[in-house]
This record gives sequence, structure tokens and C-alpha cells, in this order.
Amino acid sequence: MKAVNSDFVVVGAGVFGTWTARALRSKGHSVTLIEAHGAGNSRSSSGDESRIMRMGYGADGLYTRWAARSLQLWKALFQATGQPLFVNTGVLWLCSELDRYTQELLRMLATESIACEELSTTEISARFPQMNVDDISFGILEPESGVLLARRAVQTILEHAVREGVRYVLDAVAPPESQNRKLESVPTTRGEAVSGGTFVFCCGAWLPQLFPELLGNRIFPTRQEVFYFGTPPGAREFRPPQMPVWLHHQENMYGLPDIENRGIKVASDRHGYPFDPETGNRRVSQAGEEEVRAYLCRRFRSLRNVPLLESRVCQYENTSNGDFLIDRHPEIENVWLVGGGSGHGFKHGPALGEYVAGQILQTTAAENRFLLERKLLVQQRTVY
Repeated sequence: MKAVNSDFVVVGAGVFGTWTARALRSKGHSVTLIEAHGAGNSRSSSGDESRIMRMGYGADGLYTRWAARSLQLWKALFQATGQPLFVNTGVLWLCSELDRYTQELLRMLATESIACEELSTTEISARFPQMNVDDISFGILEPESGVLLARRAVQTILEHAVREGVRYVLDAVAPPESQNRKLESVPTTRGEAVSGGTFVFCCGAWLPQLFPELLGNRIFPTRQEVFYFGTPPGAREFRPPQMPVWLHHQENMYGLPDIENRGIKVASDRHGYPFDPETGNRRVSQAGEEEVRAYLCRRFRSLRNVPLLESRVCQYENTSNGDFLIDRHPEIENVWLVGGGSGHGFKHGPALGEYVAGQILQTTAAENRFLLERKLLVQQRTVY
């Protein structure tokens, strides 16, 4: 069995793993990054074409600051690589009422000096006349937010990390087996024993399969359906900059404008059924299509009879409340567990990578909310 040694071995080349690998490499350490299906693959939580880049998180200042920091780092990456993979569409929150979440969101954006505008329905209709807001009380626009072109963004950060010296291995690993509370290496299906000083498992929805006793009842992969609908010929009003991303928090619905001619993306943010990311059936349901089509037709009356162009089944990998998992393995001292993106993690990849590297290298203070002991056995979502 061929042996490969690095200071750090990161397992999983999704958005968490790639940014973590790059952050560790930037500190001068040797890093090996292992991925089973390829960066941005269709099974991964970091796959699909697009992800929303928003700043608002209610009263949650940490995620708001991480989002702002991450956008800076995403933009720096895209500038360095010549890949324009952020689309500044703006993000429009559609609010049925001035509830506690939206009040706190407005206060937090102001506290963090993040641009936002509170819009009346008259102002929404003037700016975005294609949108029906009869059931909306007001809106909140984040003009500097938008869309990350997700699949290509993950592939870009991987390519950049490899150029900086990260060793990339396309292979799968077996569940780790430690001796004397320490992991010496992970075996791959191609016969390599990848050894290292510290191992960081950023395996998304596969974490419960690699650590079934520890995480089998603390990470909850759920089936999530996404739909792309066509727009009328020559209709510019459904493309940026004429149309923003929109979020209807009270109804758990969201949508993205027609970017790169793929159609309008619409989905429900409610958690779906339990799902196996490796073998799960990825055909969407008729009920799911009917639900999002009904909302689309209500919000955009001119799209009542448009065709469905594409559909995808992806997954969330949820923790009990939606906070990320970033912690040392309680029984293997040189293993770290990173995951629980919970449907909102993609945008935070750059800031999370910095934080994980800081935790491992003991240069940043720990956020207790990310600890394993805070992950409960029952889902009660509080992070949106």
C-alpha cells in the first residue's frame, strides 16, 4: 500500500473542505485534499449551479459578519483567477409582516454597516413591476448581495489551492480506525494510505456514514428539490439586473433570476425527508413541482404557463438547530469534524475555512455554538 504523508489531510472537497485546505496551506503547511466524486459533483451539497449570497441573519451577528467577510474573499478569489463567478443581483426579502426576525435583521445590518433599503410595496412594484406583491407588507433589499455560481466556484478554489501546493487525490476513504486515540492514516479505495499529522473531515452529508456512532443521530441529511422554469422569449425582466434574488422568509420560499439562460430557480427551504447522498433517488416529486409552480404563478403572474426546464434533488446536511459543526473528535485527538452546512453554509466557505484553520492551529478563540456537545438528537431549527 502506497503511503503519502502530509501535515494535514482534509477529506471532502466541497466548499468547506477546499477553503479549509487552502487556509491551512496558506500558513505554510503541507496539505492533502481527498474527494470521492470530484469538486462540485452532482451528489454534493456544494453542487448545482448557484447559491444565494446574503448578509441578513436576523439578530445573528456572527453569520452576518462571516457572510460579509466571505464575500470579500470570494471576490478576491474571482479577481485573482479571472473567473467572474459572483453576480451582484441584489437580494430582496419579501416580508408578510414586520416580525421579530425582520426587525432584528434590519438592526443587525445597520450595526454591521451593511447596505440595505427598506422598501414599501409601492417602491417594490416600481422597481420590479414583474413581481406581484399583493400579499406582501414591505421589502428589505440588500443591494450588494447576489448569487455565487456554486459548482464552478468550488472547482475554482480547488484549482487555486492546487496551484498553491495542495495535493489533490480523487478517491474515497473508509471509515477511520484509530489506535491509542490517534489516527495514523486513512486508507483509500485505490490502495493509498494517506497519513498525516491532523485529519479534517469535511464530508457533508457523508459524515454520519463515516462516523455512524458519533454523528448518525446528530447530522440529518434531508432531500431538497430545486426547479428551473423557463421565461417568455425576449423577457429581460427576469434576468439581472432587472430582477433580484428574492426570499420569502415567512413562507420558506426563495428564487433566483434567470442567470446564464438557465431559467428562474425556485425552491422551498423547508426540510425534506431523510436522504442518502450516495444512493438516494434524485428524481423530483410531482407534489414538489406543483408547490413551487403555484408560488411562482402567484408571485409572477406572467409566468403562469411557463415550462419546467430543469429540476434537481440535492440535500441539506442539517444539525439540530442549523449551526455548523466544527469540533475536535472526542475520542481521536488529531481528528476534526467540520460540517452541518444546514442549507445556508455555502456562502460562508471562506470565513469558515479561516476559522477552522485558526482552531486547529490554536490562533483563534472557539465559538461554543459550533461544538459537538451542542448538537442535539432532535431537529429544532433556529438559524435561517
